[in-house]
Amino acid sequence: MTAIPGDAALQRDLEAGELRELVARIAADPAGWRPLVHGDTPERHFEQLWRDDHVEVWVITWARGNDTGFHDHDVSRGAVAVVEGEIVEERLVVGGPPRRLPRRTGETFGFDASHVHRMRKDDTALAVSIHAYSPPLSRMGAYDIDSDGALRRRSISSAEELRPAATAV
Repeated sequence: MTAIPGDAALQRDLEAGELRELVARIAADPAGWRPLVHGDTPERHFEQLWRDDHVEVWVITWARGNDTGFHDHDVSRGAVAVVEGEIVEERLVVGGPPRRLPRRTGETFGFDASHVHRMRKDDTALAVSIHAYSPPLSRMGAYDIDSDGALRRRSISSAEELRPAATAV
């Protein structure tokens, strides 16, 4: 990676590979994020590590039952490094059930802005992940399912908490 957050030379949004490198680099330095982990709450806990005009980075603590529901990141690409435990990513599949991808400690993955997924925590062990977005999130799309089975996107502020749809996919 040619630049990291805080580097004055960085004057552009990061590409997908650069975001994966960034979360991997942050994950490898637990002194920078470990104090922000909160394993004493049943809700997802978010702590922002960095934000500038081009990138933002979060540490998220996951407890059993936490579920984002299906969502996208509007115009932002992202990357995630799982630094403790396991979280499950589900990707929508047209004409079939969602594709289930367990994401375990040490795994890093990325996605582009059009990516629709759901993140959830199924087991009882604590999980912690590092998330980076570029450009920083301002809006996201949350997905609901109408009574007739139609998928509907709701635009939400990035400050709103992601939750599962009232009707599960």
